[in-house]
Amino acid sequence: MTTKTVAELLSQDVTLQDVTVKGWVRTFRANRFIALNDGSTINNIQCVVDFENFDEALLKRVTTGAAVHVTGELVESQGRGQSVEIVVKSLEILGDSDPETYPIQPKKHSFEFLRENAHLRTRTNTFSAVMRLRSSLSFAIHKYFNDNGFYYMHTPIVTGSDAEGAGEMFRVSNIDPKNPPLTESGEIDYKEDFFGKETNLTVSGQLEAETYAMSLGKVYTFGPTFRAENSNTSRHLAEFWMIEPEVAFMDLAGNMDLAEDFMKSVLGYVLDKNKEDLEFLEKRLLDEEKTKPQAERSAMSLIEKIKFVVDNNFKRVSYTEAIDILRNSKPNKKKKFNYIIEEWGADLQSEHERYLVEKHFKCPVILFDYPANIKAFYMRLNEDGKTVRAMDILFPGIGEMVGGSQREERLDVLKEKMAALNIPEEELWWYLDLRKYGTAVHSGFGLGFERLVMFATGMGNIRDVIPYPRTPQNAEF
Repeated sequence: MTTKTVAELLSQDVTLQDVTVKGWVRTFRANRFIALNDGSTINNIQCVVDFENFDEALLKRVTTGAAVHVTGELVESQGRGQSVEIVVKSLEILGDSDPETYPIQPKKHSFEFLRENAHLRTRTNTFSAVMRLRSSLSFAIHKYFNDNGFYYMHTPIVTGSDAEGAGEMFRVSNIDPKNPPLTESGEIDYKEDFFGKETNLTVSGQLEAETYAMSLGKVYTFGPTFRAENSNTSRHLAEFWMIEPEVAFMDLAGNMDLAEDFMKSVLGYVLDKNKEDLEFLEKRLLDEEKTKPQAERSAMSLIEKIKFVVDNNFKRVSYTEAIDILRNSKPNKKKKFNYIIEEWGADLQSEHERYLVEKHFKCPVILFDYPANIKAFYMRLNEDGKTVRAMDILFPGIGEMVGGSQREERLDVLKEKMAALNIPEEELWWYLDLRKYGTAVHSGFGLGFERLVMFATGMGNIRDVIPYPRTPQNAEF
């Protein structure tokens, strides 16, 4: 008899058939009702035991967390809450779970406690739903790019360049810290290091992806990136995943079209495929919101928020126009913003981005043509000499979701920008080569995957949407 998943059994129309299933016990009530889950669905299947026909010692081992193998007859359920249940004929304990020490008991646990038990937290409904959604989003991303003629590229994790100019990078070295080789001036001699130079963990695969776009046409990366930023906020991780498409012969308008279509597609996929998980997470969020003051509650439910993105056209607004709107807005004039907008050139904060999306335009917003001095060196300078062809996509509840630009394809302009920022040409000689040999307009964007998972699950802390979070002073598991 083939072992079925719980998801398969719960979707069966045919009852009165013998079935076999394996999973972990969530609860065992009245020495009779086992709630069994195997991770394939948010829902448990009820297994009904006639305790008079089973050994008492065996039933004592049916504890929360135990792994069991159940064989029995699938019948129409007598109770509420499920359409079918299993009348158990045979029961085997595959792995015991000590009820005195098993941490994930059938009660409410704090997210902090569950982070300390991250190896077991997917045994809870919330985290199993989050991680199934993470998996679906990941698949949807690869599917979208594959369906649209992109090639998947693995960019280096160890790199000698700093794409963002952030400078907050993790050094990669095999030099003995107690006895490092030194130069004549007493500095560490990195020529003696493994790679013969200073190297770090990557903050972005973008620059390398550009090189492949300029030969393969359309490429994307989807891999781990690292920031050594000593930040303990609910939005920061030291290790996270980035999606970065790069396309040759595409300008900023095409980049905005691609990003909008991409976001609608991947979110539309989970609306279709993860309905039960989304409904569960939406209810969790509504219950959580009831404890907050009215002013802090979301205007939209989780599923409404996702549909808000999928169903609305994204409004395209220049940075200059957005600054005028914000400067003249009621919260700015009444000094309700934490950061008051006073002049052109200000770096927008999440509160400003959310105002534009949720209050002013009431749809997702793409801001473009940002001041050059608040954006990266590789973004294409506009004719006004003040702005660059950058774009950010703003979502409700979270602010910036996507950041991208048309890349600077002119060798002389790129060299000038690098010189102004003290970026050595010899460090990025290969990047400059792209502008020497067959340069062309090209564009791309970056999306932090965990931020997307936060948006799609309604989770408030980024540490709860990645299996094992890496943050300052924390590399457990």
